[in-house]
Amino acid sequence: MYANLRSYRTNGRLARMELNRRAISKSTGSDHPDAPTPEQVNSAVTSFTLLADPTRVRMLWALRDQDLDVASLARIADCRPTVASQHLSKLRFAGLVEATRDGRRMLYRIRGAHVRGLLAEALFHADHQITGQPTHD
Repeated sequence: MYANLRSYRTNGRLARMELNRRAISKSTGSDHPDAPTPEQVNSAVTSFTLLADPTRVRMLWALRDQDLDVASLARIADCRPTVASQHLSKLRFAGLVEATRDGRRMLYRIRGAHVRGLLAEALFHADHQITGQPTHD
């Protein structure tokens, strides 16, 4: 079943990235269609649009391994807490992060392995562009 997956180690976590969704969906009988629906395309565009902001990318990268509050994320992203809160609101609305209450503060986390994988692949791709390393197949 996982023959079409490539594994790699990221910060001590084993992440599995999908290389061929179509083959998996056919072999497993998954509900994922071979071609994306208009709703899926719109959702993907929204996600990519939100990832096109450096502050949000920094905050999401910080959330890849741990839950953090707004003040911590603001410090990491080098912005005011009110700005971080606005970014987190947009990320929550798009389903990229989720929050849980811890006393008086909210703790944020990345919502699922797909978001974590998308972020990691985008940054690994950027690293290859910057360093000139060859791409992987």
